[in-house]
Amino acid sequence: MTDFLTVPDTGPNGGIRVAALYRFAVVGDVEAVRDRLQSVCVASAVRGTLLVAAEGLNGTIAGPEAGIEAVLAEIRDIPGFEDLEVKYAWTSDMPFLRLKVRIKQEIVTMGQPDLDPARQAGVYVSPADWNALIADPTTLVIDTRNDYEGEIGAFARAIQPNTRSFRDFPDWFRTEGRALMDEMKPKRVAMYCTGGIRCEKSTAFLKAEGVENVHHLEGGILRYLETIDAADSLWRGDCFVFDERVSVGHGLVQGDHTLCRGCRMPVNAEGRASPHFIEGVCCANCRDTRDDAQRLRYAERQRQIELARRRGDAHLGRSDPA
Repeated sequence: MTDFLTVPDTGPNGGIRVAALYRFAVVGDVEAVRDRLQSVCVASAVRGTLLVAAEGLNGTIAGPEAGIEAVLAEIRDIPGFEDLEVKYAWTSDMPFLRLKVRIKQEIVTMGQPDLDPARQAGVYVSPADWNALIADPTTLVIDTRNDYEGEIGAFARAIQPNTRSFRDFPDWFRTEGRALMDEMKPKRVAMYCTGGIRCEKSTAFLKAEGVENVHHLEGGILRYLETIDAADSLWRGDCFVFDERVSVGHGLVQGDHTLCRGCRMPVNAEGRASPHFIEGVCCANCRDTRDDAQRLRYAERQRQIELARRRGDAHLGRSDPA
C-alpha cells in the first residue's frame, strides 16, 4: 500500500489534526464496523466522514491529536487494516461541520462491481519519479477527478475527462478515452487523483478493459504537493479538498478558494468579486439555477451562521448519525 509521509506530532498553536485515509480490504460485518467507528469518533471529539463498505474504508477526519490517534487505533484493530496508511495535515480551525459514518456499496463509487483494486491496481509511481513519467510525450496523462476539481488545478499535459462524478469515468474511457488511446497510441497511461483512491480504482478498471501499462501517482496530489518543491513542480493551480479548507497548494498550505454554499463549488478571489456572488447564497455559476425561495433560505442560513460566529458558537457542528 501507499507509504504516505507523516508530519510532526505537534501542530501549530495546538491546532486541529486532519487525517485522510483509505484502504481496500474485505470488511466482513459492515454494520458492526460502522458502529465501532461511530462510537470512538463521538467519544474522541472527531468530526469528518468515514465510509464503510465490503471493499474497504475511506474518509477524512479531524480533531485533537489524541482523538485522531484513538480512531486510527480502532481502525487498525480491524482485520485487514493493520497496515493502514494515513496522510496528515494541521489546520487552525475545525474543517468539518459534523460527523458522518456511513455504510456504502463502494468506498468510492464507480459502479463497476467486479473490480478488485487491492489486487488489480496499476503500478505506483512515487512523487519523485512522477515528473519524468508525465513529461514523456509517449505517456497519456489522465486526471480521474471531477470537472470542478480540474478547473482549479491540474498537472501539466493532463487530459481532463470533465466528468461530473466518478461514476461517469467508465463511460468516458470507453468512448473518448479509448479514442484518445487509438489516436495517440501511448506507451503507458499515468493517472492521478487527490489522495490515491480514485486512481487505484481507475487503474484496476483500465486493466480490466485490457490496458496493460497503467501507472498512478502514489499518495495522490496531496503527497506530491507535500513532498515536491514548488520550483520543481509540474502542478498548476490549487488542489480541491473535500472539507472546509476547500483547496490547498504546495506544502499543503490552504489556498484562496472558498465554497459557494448554494452549489458547493469552489470560488476563487475573482469569483468572489463577481456581482453575482453573495456569501452563503450563490455564485456566478449557480445564480440562475436557484429560485427566490432557495435564495431566501440560503440567506437565512448564512444570517444564522454569522450570528453564531459573532457569539462564538459553532453553527451546524452537530454529529450526524449514520
